[in-house]
Amino acid sequence: MIPNQRLSIKGKSFSYRTGGWKYSIGVRVLLLLLLAVIFYMSLSGKWIPERYDIRLGVVSDRTIFAPTQIENAIETQKAKEEAGKKVQPVFTIVPMKNEQMVAVIYEKLRQINADEQLALNDKVNVFRNVFPVIYKDHTDMIYRSISPGPGSDLFVAEMKARMEEQPYRIPEEMYFKFPRLLKEDLAVMEPVTVEIVTRLMADQIQNAQTARAKVAELVNASSLAKATNRELVQEIARFALTPNRFLNQQATDEEKAQARDNTKPVYINKDDILVQKGELVTEELYQRVKSAGLLKEKVNYWPQLGLAITSLLMTVGLYMFIRHSELPIRTNNVQLVMLIVIVLLNVVGMKIIALGQNLEYPYIGYLVPAAMGSMLIALMLDIPLAVISALLFSIISSVLFNINDELFDFRYGFVSLVTGLTSVFAAQRANQRASILKVGTMTSITGAAAVIALTLLENDYTRNQILFSTCFAVAAGLLTAVLVIGLMPFFEAAFGILSPLKLVELSNPNHPLLRKLLTETPGTYHHSVMVGNLSEAAAESVGADGLLCRVGSFYHDIGKTRRPSYFIENQMNIENPHDRIDPELSKSIIVAHARDGVEMLKEQRIPKPIRDIAEQHHGTTLLKFFYHKALKRQADEPGEEPVIEEDFRYPGPKAQSKEAAIVGIADGVEAAVRSLRNPTIEQIDSTVRKIIKERLDDGQFNDCDLTLKELETIAKTLNETLLGIFHSRIEYPSELPSKSDTKGVSKA
Repeated sequence: MIPNQRLSIKGKSFSYRTGGWKYSIGVRVLLLLLLAVIFYMSLSGKWIPERYDIRLGVVSDRTIFAPTQIENAIETQKAKEEAGKKVQPVFTIVPMKNEQMVAVIYEKLRQINADEQLALNDKVNVFRNVFPVIYKDHTDMIYRSISPGPGSDLFVAEMKARMEEQPYRIPEEMYFKFPRLLKEDLAVMEPVTVEIVTRLMADQIQNAQTARAKVAELVNASSLAKATNRELVQEIARFALTPNRFLNQQATDEEKAQARDNTKPVYINKDDILVQKGELVTEELYQRVKSAGLLKEKVNYWPQLGLAITSLLMTVGLYMFIRHSELPIRTNNVQLVMLIVIVLLNVVGMKIIALGQNLEYPYIGYLVPAAMGSMLIALMLDIPLAVISALLFSIISSVLFNINDELFDFRYGFVSLVTGLTSVFAAQRANQRASILKVGTMTSITGAAAVIALTLLENDYTRNQILFSTCFAVAAGLLTAVLVIGLMPFFEAAFGILSPLKLVELSNPNHPLLRKLLTETPGTYHHSVMVGNLSEAAAESVGADGLLCRVGSFYHDIGKTRRPSYFIENQMNIENPHDRIDPELSKSIIVAHARDGVEMLKEQRIPKPIRDIAEQHHGTTLLKFFYHKALKRQADEPGEEPVIEEDFRYPGPKAQSKEAAIVGIADGVEAAVRSLRNPTIEQIDSTVRKIIKERLDDGQFNDCDLTLKELETIAKTLNETLLGIFHSRIEYPSELPSKSDTKGVSKA
């Protein structure tokens, strides 16, 4: 005998006969391998790009495209060299303090001229030697004043070279004039010389000769009266003028290095051609392919093996969670196919967004609707499975949007995990399609918060980066909601999934079938609503799908609308037509309402789980009233054919799920209790347990997995609910006492 398996909605049971590919272990293994292949292909583009075997000087036999945006090392180096060449030499201004050298010169002139023991020629010789010594001592002092540090020695060497290149040679005849200067002449000449030197040294002097050419004009404009004084002041000033602007090679090199460092890399954009088919492979093209990591230098299959193991681990981890859960997906290949389709769609969405990501705009990765897959799984399959899927999607995101040299970029994985978990836990409260937009809004808020937190943790963020990243995260949440709303009808139709959102839509009283039920069979409509209340409470007490029971109850007797007057709840002030027809015909009419209901539900494309409830809620129970009526007729008319009990049973099938069985129990209980006049607590409890026991003894629960403990729980829940409906009321007296009686009572 072929065993039964259960297909569930949100973990609630629907039983189906096993057989075919839907429950085949071999098909399940192939589907899991397909899932592993999807993981492998989604990650291979980042971890293992295709490699090519090209050689220098050989024409390429294929066109090679850049797999991602990569840096063009050769062009980047050229750009850096150009930037370095454009940097102007850096010069440093050194305060030479040449006015001090002027003061030393005049002091020596006073000392030597005041020495009467020296002859004129001796003084001339002394002056020839004193001026170079003064110059050397002063420059040595300046060299020593340079602060030691990186490049200081090189800078001092540069100063010495420039100073030695531009010394001033005092004409020989001037040395014969210096001894003749009087003390008064020196007193007049010194301030003029200091003023001229100070004034000219205030400018930046790289070539001292240019500054010395201005001395004569300044001397002539001075207050000096004697021609000799003016002539000697010119020579002393020219001698004291030196360069004060020197090339700083260390600073120049640093500027060039900074310019090279600040040069933006030259990128080869994604899908740009690296090598054209038929193009000769030059050194530049070869290095370009090599820098992209696409050169097949040697056969290396280790990365492929590592990726294969990673994909298998992800698949096995997901399957082991399914295997150790009570989810029907562990045996139902239809749901496994749906899971694979959701994973595939989510990965495709990620890869589409990844196409627009580059090094300049990496935060485009925050636009990915990674929570779409998690939300669909939560709405269509199961919440815990959606949580595990959100974790897997975060791993894939951290790989697909990784722009660094590392294997993972935790930023995108973290944001994907936050949005995925938000969508999962918020979606379990979604009971209308419009509420999915609220879930998308919550996803946008948490995604934006995660992005802002990660961005603030970085030290080099900018205002634009925060703005764009946050906007992309907000847009991702809204895009997720739109995609989920658009994809849900596809999954509901293709895989026969009845989501809570669809159930809420079907429970709308404005649905054509429910409106027909209300207008044409108001008694049946009221009965269906009552059965819905009872079955929902009973189902939730044993962990079944209460919403499905409620909506299924609304439609379970829809077939009665074809012959409403033949059902007692619709017989308002009319004669019961069954009193005038044979019990066999009555049985056929009553039994037909289940079959008619299924046909009507099919015409309106009502999902199969609800059709199953309409078909199975009576199971193969016996129509006792008409069966006993037939037996009585046979007893009154001995010539009649024998009555067979099986002919007065519903055709079934028996309830294949908890939900169908519970609706059947609630249907019988509601009809039986409603027929009681002023039911008591004991009568209600006795009626409920009697109906459950009769169905249990009749084998109506054999094809579903209701346990005795669950049946006891259902009985208690139905009793509590019925007591709330048929609660006791105060019996008011038919006549009120007269005032006189009232007074008598009060006096008493």
